[in-house]
Amino acid sequence: MTAAPASTAPLDGILVADFSRVLAGPLASMTLADLGARVVKVERPGTGDDTRAWGPPWSPHAATYFEGVNRNKESVALDLKDPADLDRAKRLAQRADVVIENFLPGTLDRVGLGYDDVARENPGVVYVSITGFGSTGGAQLPGYDFVVQAIGGLMHITGAPDGDPMKVGVAVVDVLTGKDAVIGVLAALRRREATGEGSRIEVSLLSSLQGALANQASAHLGAGASPTRMGNMHPSIAPYELLQCADGPFAIACGNDAQFRKLTEALGIPDVAQDERFRTNADRVAHRPALRDALETALAAATAAEWQERLTAIGVPAGQAGDIASGLEYAERFGLEPTIEVHAADGASHGRQVRHPVLWDPPFEAPRRAAPALDEQGDAIRSWLDR
Repeated sequence: MTAAPASTAPLDGILVADFSRVLAGPLASMTLADLGARVVKVERPGTGDDTRAWGPPWSPHAATYFEGVNRNKESVALDLKDPADLDRAKRLAQRADVVIENFLPGTLDRVGLGYDDVARENPGVVYVSITGFGSTGGAQLPGYDFVVQAIGGLMHITGAPDGDPMKVGVAVVDVLTGKDAVIGVLAALRRREATGEGSRIEVSLLSSLQGALANQASAHLGAGASPTRMGNMHPSIAPYELLQCADGPFAIACGNDAQFRKLTEALGIPDVAQDERFRTNADRVAHRPALRDALETALAAATAAEWQERLTAIGVPAGQAGDIASGLEYAERFGLEPTIEVHAADGASHGRQVRHPVLWDPPFEAPRRAAPALDEQGDAIRSWLDR
C-alpha cells in the first residue's frame, strides 16, 4: 500500500451492540470493529464472556481464545435481571445501528430485548440473531461447533477412510457463521442506506456449514453421490493429496493435465503422463493407488524443501506440510503482513494477533486495541446510557 491512510474507516460512525458470547458472534462483531465500527460488548457481571475462562493457553493478559475475537471493543457488565441494567441494555439497543445476539431463541424477547421490542423504538436497526439450528424446530438446541460438525456431515467427510469421523482442527463452523453474519450486516446496512429500512437477520451454524459444503453438497444433490472420508485425497482430482518424499509428507495439487505433465517431467518420469491409466484426470482418479506408487517412488529421491523449490519454479502447485508458525512465516515472506500488534488503553503492547484479512487501497488506519478487561469501559458507558 502506497497511498496515504484514508481519513475514516469504512464503518466509522456505526454503533454495534454486541450481546453475543464465545466465537461466532464475537468474531462477527470484531470484524465490524476492525472496519471502524464502535462495538460495545455487553457481558455478565463477574464472569463475562465464557471464553474469558477458556484457557490454557493464556497470554500474559487473558485467555488467548478470548483475546483472538474481542479486540477493538468496549466492555460493559450489565445484569439483565437487574431492572436498572436491563433499562441500560435497552437504551443501548435503541441507539445501535446493529444488534448482535446469540441467546437461545426467545430469551431476549422475554426481557424486552427481542427484535420486535428493539425495532419499535429503533426501526432502522439491523438485528442479527445467531443460532445453532434456527429459531423454529431446533430453537432450544444449544449451538456448539463440534456438535454441528457432526450432525451437519462435515465430520463424515473429514479424516482417514478407515478411521472415525473427524472434526476440523479449528471451530470452522463458528468462523463461517461469523463471516456469514458480517455479510448479512453489510448488505443490510447498504439496504438501509437506500431505503431507510432496518432488517432482521438470522444465521444458524447448521445453515452456514451446509452453505460451505460446496462441491460435496453439490455431488449429493446433483448426482446422488455420497461423499465419504478420503483423508487428504480430493474426491474429483488426482494427484491432489499428501505424498511421501525423502523426509516426510508433501502436498501436490495438480488441477489439470498440463500441470500433471510438468510434474512427471520434474520427477524424471515423463512416461507416466503417457500411461493410459494416467493420461486424463478421470483416468488418474480411477487408478489412484497405482499413481500414488509411481509418484512416491520418484519423490523419495529428494526432500520436501527441494521438491517445493523445483516444482514451484515450473508452476506446479506444491508445498511442504508445515505448522501455524511456518504458515505465518510464508505470509511474511510474501509481504502479506499477516499480524498486527495490539495495545492496551495506556499504549502498552499486548502482543500480536492475526490481522483482518482484507487489504484496502486507499488504506485506512485500522484500530489496534487489545481485547478489553471485563467492564473496562463500564463506568463511561453506563454514564453515557443514563443520559
